[in-house]
Amino acid sequence: MATLYGNDISRDHLTRRIGHISQVGGARAYELTSGQATGTKAIDVRTGTGFEFTVLPGRGLDIAWATYKGVPIGYISKSGVVAANRFTEDGALGFLRNFHAGLLTTAGLSNIGVPCVDAGEAYGLHGRVSNTPAEDVGIHQDWHGDDFVITIGGVVRQARIFGECLVLRREISTKLGANRLIIKDTVENAGFRSEPSLLLYHCNFGYPIVGPATRLFTSGGKVEARDASAVPGIPTHDRFQEPTRGYNEQCFYHHPDAKHGYAHAALFNVELQLGAYVKYRTDTLPFLVEWKMMGEQEYVVGLEPTTARLEGRNDVLARHEARMIEPGERLSFEVEIGVFENIEGLDKP
Repeated sequence: MATLYGNDISRDHLTRRIGHISQVGGARAYELTSGQATGTKAIDVRTGTGFEFTVLPGRGLDIAWATYKGVPIGYISKSGVVAANRFTEDGALGFLRNFHAGLLTTAGLSNIGVPCVDAGEAYGLHGRVSNTPAEDVGIHQDWHGDDFVITIGGVVRQARIFGECLVLRREISTKLGANRLIIKDTVENAGFRSEPSLLLYHCNFGYPIVGPATRLFTSGGKVEARDASAVPGIPTHDRFQEPTRGYNEQCFYHHPDAKHGYAHAALFNVELQLGAYVKYRTDTLPFLVEWKMMGEQEYVVGLEPTTARLEGRNDVLARHEARMIEPGERLSFEVEIGVFENIEGLDKP
């Protein structure tokens, strides 16, 4: 049953009062037709609570804009949305020129970290999957009892001759009255050689959720600096500041304490009394990366569940850190992203 406008509303109550569900919520597909985004397929989703987000089938079913009651939740970089056909895998530069960030940018499926060379093959920053259009995209929205459920699904294929054949099947779901969305992914090795499981959910939060009044809360566990430059930031990794000229990004690895197989991380702005969280399965996503970037224009905090560290495919393989996906095998992943309006809501993730 949906909670809308301060009341629990049944299907019968609502359908007697409206002619079409789009009056209060639902999903709507279209195409971006301006600038560098031209040709990118998009789907707007509204849940009726003020929680709204845009899925981009043209960019691997990632999520660009997201708002709650008109307040921006995610961070959009100065590049804005760029169509996938403008992408060239060129070290770090190719990815960064197309990195609009958004609420979710997926990294993978053959690399999730820094550019590197493995077995003579060059891999760019964070891989190709975010810049691959999805196929077999579908929108399903219908009543399940008193719940109106909205689901967007599709397939992202990363394959080449003499190389990998990896298939990401993604389902993004929410429902009328919800302040959250759930991403359920399956990665299949559809080829005939073993492949490492390399997948990172680059969830990006920005102004006004991020500010000096914001604190980071997690489900616990050890916090580790990614590199020497981040070591001095460990004591203040959970606090933030005004945009700072010349700020050097800091990254931290969180080794979460899971509860019933899930862990969470949340940002809460005490002045706004508004927060956002990421909740994820830890069996296939054992790490959380915190990306703390307090620069001018680059003012963003990333909370990023991941299968492995960011030092590049070759480093991950040398550490034997990533689980291998055998031919014909499938691995499942689950990430939930949502918003909450009071500090007590931290108990809910």
